[in-house]
Amino acid sequence: MCAIVGIFNYGSTPRDERADVCKMRDAMAHRGPDDAGVWQSDDRRVALGHRRLSILDLSPAGHQPMGNEDGGIQITFNGEIYNCRELEKPLRERGHQFRSKTDTEAIVHLYEDDGPDCVKKLDGMFAYAIWDGPKRRLVLARDRLGKKPIYYTIQNGKLLFASEIKALLEYPGVTRDLDLESVSQYLTFSNVPAPRTLFAGIGKLPAAHQLICASTGNVRIERYWSPLNGDGQWDKPVSEGEAVEQVRHLVRRAVQKRLISDVPVGALLSGGIDSSTNVAIMSELCSEPLRTFSVGFEGFGEKENFHDLPYARQVAEKFGCRHSELSLVPKDCRDYLPEFVYQGDEPLGDPACLPMHFLCRHVKKHGVTVILVGEGSDEVFGGYGDMVHLVQNAAPKWDRLKRLPRLLRRAIHQASRLRGSSDGRVDLLRRAADDEPLYWGLDVAFWETEKRKLLQPSVQGRMMNGHGATSIVCGYYDTIHEARPGADLLQQMSFVELSNRLPELLLMRVDKLSMAHSLEARAPFLDYELSSYVLSLPMRLKIAGGRTKHLLKEAVAPLLPDEVINRPKQGFRVPLPAWLAGELSTWAEHVLMNSSIHERNLFNMQYVRWMWERHRSGAFDHSFDLWCLINLAAWYDRWIEGKVAA
Repeated sequence: MCAIVGIFNYGSTPRDERADVCKMRDAMAHRGPDDAGVWQSDDRRVALGHRRLSILDLSPAGHQPMGNEDGGIQITFNGEIYNCRELEKPLRERGHQFRSKTDTEAIVHLYEDDGPDCVKKLDGMFAYAIWDGPKRRLVLARDRLGKKPIYYTIQNGKLLFASEIKALLEYPGVTRDLDLESVSQYLTFSNVPAPRTLFAGIGKLPAAHQLICASTGNVRIERYWSPLNGDGQWDKPVSEGEAVEQVRHLVRRAVQKRLISDVPVGALLSGGIDSSTNVAIMSELCSEPLRTFSVGFEGFGEKENFHDLPYARQVAEKFGCRHSELSLVPKDCRDYLPEFVYQGDEPLGDPACLPMHFLCRHVKKHGVTVILVGEGSDEVFGGYGDMVHLVQNAAPKWDRLKRLPRLLRRAIHQASRLRGSSDGRVDLLRRAADDEPLYWGLDVAFWETEKRKLLQPSVQGRMMNGHGATSIVCGYYDTIHEARPGADLLQQMSFVELSNRLPELLLMRVDKLSMAHSLEARAPFLDYELSSYVLSLPMRLKIAGGRTKHLLKEAVAPLLPDEVINRPKQGFRVPLPAWLAGELSTWAEHVLMNSSIHERNLFNMQYVRWMWERHRSGAFDHSFDLWCLINLAAWYDRWIEGKVAA
């Protein structure tokens, strides 16, 4: 796992870019502490940089940027390609010469044969840039499910790209300013959906897309894969027994693929079904006891529902793991928060970023460089209770509401506003009146109704129109309805999650916080063959009888004890409400009320103060909303104003 960076100067006077590329590259030294490289074309129009975290072929032969036999094709690559050995054999048979045992070199030669279409044959997690000298074009690509990010900006006849935004900001002339529409999107989704970022003029490549920039400066961004177009069971009859066997096979193969490594491999373990499945299969396939790692919170136990550690111990003991635990206190998190703002580049509203940081640091201190994580299972298997509730309770009521004449729906919405109904109910009725989708994704912070209270009237038009949250969500539904008109409600919700929250919040959290500690995280449940197959299966197999993840639980029943399989879902939770009202309260209030972002007059501070005082009084219904605002304020002060928080 590595850092990639580069410049394609297609329209400005060429100059030696190596010093600036090295400065950008070394802003991400944490992503690649083992080696560093830079390459520049003879005409000085292209410069590529690389920082290496050595995973496969630890020798100097893995140095990047890397070229083909004649140097006409150059690559800087971040990620792991799990089918690299399968790709290598036919490439050798076609006469390609290999100088290393890296997966990087397989991509270079595959590109020689297939051009940009080579991305369709890669099985793994990746972001790469390939300079095609003969055709004078730069090709950027991001993996199918968005595990590895890649950012870019186009300025003054140059295309710049990097694994992290902080690297782009090191280049002379790249400015820092706020994108107001992206702020509105963040306030809704607690992340900024691709292709935008909070930085005006800086974008991120969406998952399963590639960008091709020609020597004329023409930029084409295109999707090369979709989970809706896989070889799954869409519209085909399938029995539960057949689906269970196939899932069992795909999960095992997904874990096995991700054990390829020349450095120590371990696993994060919560004791839930996802991480325990990883550990069970890894323990079977590994010749030595597996290293496992868990995190808990001091002072919070079973009563408060923050008790992963006892379950993790049971699983670790069952499979003979070398287990290590970490317990956090609020002061740990308070001291870390300024660093968190720096590591993320953009605010990530998920409070689980806090334990993720400490756990990744703990893993690295114990000499492990690759870890397997459980992300991605809930989104396709139907693992969230909210999904089940929506299917069984909310959706039938919604359907009855939507059958009413539109004028009547609007009247009901207006009446709810006048009666002073809760913001959530008012916005639900607004969505029904305006023919918008019911489900917008998990981790919605502020609904549109709430944003009209939060944002000043003078900025609402600029922030909530155009590419607003509504158009983004409707775009996801348009895509699945066009590709799979018969998709059931759970398939639709899963696709919404795969389109935004998973790649731009959960996987961004995993990438940024693991790589901050030079640690590579792999997610078996996001194997593209597994996820596309499960997405294609009907809802009745996944939440049968209201049981979350029914299909997965049946598939792994031979591997895990009943108490793990039937354990109520907790997720990667933190005691945020109690901490914000307690030990983190002083810091949080200072950031929330005194940030420089308020000089832009974006927010109705009376409403912000009302939320804060309500929280301090013990009503924790706005804890997540406040956390998202606090993160935004701290980000603005650090990245736009350049203030280093105390």
